[in-house]
Amino acid sequence: MNLVVMESPRMSPAPGTERKSCRWVASAPLPTRFGTFTAHVFRAVELEGDTEVEKEHVALVFGEVAGVRGLPARVHSECITSEVFGSLKCDCKDQLDAAMADIARRGAGVVFYMRQEGRGIGLANKIRAYALQAEGHDTVDANRMLGLPDDQRRYDAVVEMLDHLEVPSLRLMTNNPLKVSSLERLGVEVEGRLPVVCTPNPHSAGYLETKRIRMAHHLPARVLEPLRRVVGGDAE
Repeated sequence: MNLVVMESPRMSPAPGTERKSCRWVASAPLPTRFGTFTAHVFRAVELEGDTEVEKEHVALVFGEVAGVRGLPARVHSECITSEVFGSLKCDCKDQLDAAMADIARRGAGVVFYMRQEGRGIGLANKIRAYALQAEGHDTVDANRMLGLPDDQRRYDAVVEMLDHLEVPSLRLMTNNPLKVSSLERLGVEVEGRLPVVCTPNPHSAGYLETKRIRMAHHLPARVLEPLRRVVGGDAE
């Protein structure tokens, strides 16, 4: 397969949260229940204010991806509560599983697993927000009550990971329009969007409704309607 080289501008990170470096450090085959992926680990050193923070992100690659235009790709932020502890408050694990299964079915693609818990606010703040949600506030208001942004995630490292994998353009597996625009501002060519719509449960229905209404996620109201009647609106 011939490599298609993409020339595009790379925007600098916002002042105060700059990426200093992101480099590949290890790779190995990773058998999963969806098939065998190759796990590529990248170590990113970022500046948060005056503090250097080191994070290890993962690119889970299935099939041959170098030079493939419009490659199916999921940029997924870690969620320890659902992916490790089985929390039903969100659909993060469901989306990750659905993306891996779909990529394996298609024969090629990549999941970028980004180490930025709680939309970038960290685990402790995420749990503080959960406590406010338990009192009846939705996920957006809970963050704001803590003096935190609705979404603090950064995707600068994805650019360097794409360059390493020699992927020229993506079809992004997401319901989040902000994720698409954030990557495009960094110079990533996004050729289209592939929806990742999972069946909600009574604990996640309100959370997803908030994403749909207040964060403009592309979620069909018909998917949430049956559970909305059960939980009586926004449960988080």
